[in-house]
Parts: sequence; C-alpha cells; structure tokens
Amino acid sequence: MESAFSTLAEPNRRAILSLLAQSERSVSEIEQRLRMPQPSVSKHLRVLRDAGFVEARVDAQRRVYRIRTEPLMEVEAWLAPFRRLWSGHVDALERHLDRMDAPTRKKGKKK
Repeated sequence: MESAFSTLAEPNRRAILSLLAQSERSVSEIEQRLRMPQPSVSKHLRVLRDAGFVEARVDAQRRVYRIRTEPLMEVEAWLAPFRRLWSGHVDALERHLDRMDAPTRKKGKKK
C-alpha cells in the first residue's frame, strides 16, 4: 500500500491516470495533452507500470497505455473507513445549502 501512495503522490502521475481513466492513450497523446516532454512521460509511465497502475499494449509502432483498476481498488478499500469522517460533513453542507437556497426559491415564486 505504501508504494501505491508514493506512486500517486506525484502530480504528473495523477494527471496521467486521469487521462487514462477517460480512455487508453499512446505516449504521444499523453505528451500532447499534458504538454510534457516524452522522456518525462515515459519515466512516469514506467513508475505507474511497475506499481501496477497501468499496462501497455503494442499497436504497430506505438505503445498504448490503459489503466488497471486493481491498485485503485486497494486504495479505495483503504480509504473506506475514513469516508464516514467526511461524508457527514458533506451531508451537513448540502443541508445548509438547501436551507440557504430555500428563501431564494420562495422569493422567485412570489414574482
């Protein structure tokens, strides 16, 4: 688990994972979307691959990467017990916003 968090701690790797969560992509697509040099993209992809977050397949002359969900499910399972700590706050915020919005809706109905 520690290596998963150290892998995810790097912002460029999180950005790559976000792109790959949308669809699989080649190294050049990742370079273009993130405006990163190829050596940097390749370095981050290697770290992600070694940690099991991505896998690659060869498509003609290029490598196409896709996300692997297993390591993310492990992180999700680790976070699950902590979810109660913030879910109550999010629920309270939603109730507060609903109360704040209620007078606005009432005023709009009078006009």
